[in-house]
Amino acid sequence: MKILLKLLALAAGLTLALNAPAQNKTNIFVATGPTAGVYYPLGGGLADVLTKHIPNLNATAGTTDGSMANLLLMGQGKADVGFTMADAGWDAFKGQGKFEGKQLNVRALMVLYPNRMHVVTVDGTGITKMSDLKGKRVSTGAPNSATQIMAYRVLEAYGIDPEKDIIRERLDPGKSADAIKDKKLDAFFWVGGVPTPAVTDLGATPGLKLKLIDHAEATDAMVKKYGPLYVKDTIPAKSYPGQDAPNNIATVWNVLLADEKMSDQMAYDVVKTIFDHKEDLIRVHAEAKNFDYKYQTPGAAVIPFHPGAKKYFAEKGIKLN
Repeated sequence: MKILLKLLALAAGLTLALNAPAQNKTNIFVATGPTAGVYYPLGGGLADVLTKHIPNLNATAGTTDGSMANLLLMGQGKADVGFTMADAGWDAFKGQGKFEGKQLNVRALMVLYPNRMHVVTVDGTGITKMSDLKGKRVSTGAPNSATQIMAYRVLEAYGIDPEKDIIRERLDPGKSADAIKDKKLDAFFWVGGVPTPAVTDLGATPGLKLKLIDHAEATDAMVKKYGPLYVKDTIPAKSYPGQDAPNNIATVWNVLLADEKMSDQMAYDVVKTIFDHKEDLIRVHAEAKNFDYKYQTPGAAVIPFHPGAKKYFAEKGIKLN
């Protein structure tokens, strides 16, 4: 009789287990960037790591035109996490510039890596310095991209009006590189990690000699007008095929943002998982080496940190108040 009762109890338990509803998964969408940039592969790697290591989470990543598009998607409730440059994120947070009257309630999860401005051309275009861009066919970045914002600010610092002084195109880095190969474009702006696949591909093209134009002088004027968002930096020599000398540039930080409504626990889990599995992301792209506690400062992020992120960093001895 006791054995029968035990068997009945076991059978009842199995029935309950089989009939129990599956635990609901939380879905989040990560807005990244163009396929020829750095946001896209890193964002895909991030989604994979989050899905693998956070229980009951399904994270997916999608290609976009970059920072501006990501911020607009977040404002529309179509993206939960987004890669952005600090200057574009600041405009969205403050409701200024392209976000006039469209202030977004976003918060920083973490500072990612420095986004380096590239002014790219090749031998034979007659471009050796910024002033040579006047009258040339120049892409200032894809529409709704932070490249476009920063490109305009760099040009402005040199007294070049992008609406009047250049023949302006609005292409992503992959299409810009292809247009230079086809002799349909003379130069393009791109702000991103190093190396950026499209620039690497252009530099490796037989018969073309890559040239990166110095523009670090623009930084002081940009900081004076727009605040301490930009720093002078260098793309080291040999970062790209055919790049023989260091390239003196302006740089802005990349930041990973979330909607302020994201739960503190989710924000905490996302940041913790990124740092716990940093090596996995480095294998996706070398820029993940720059995911570092020392860069997690209010000055680099510009936008206030999410409470869940602040909790994680506090556990690591980093106070962000």
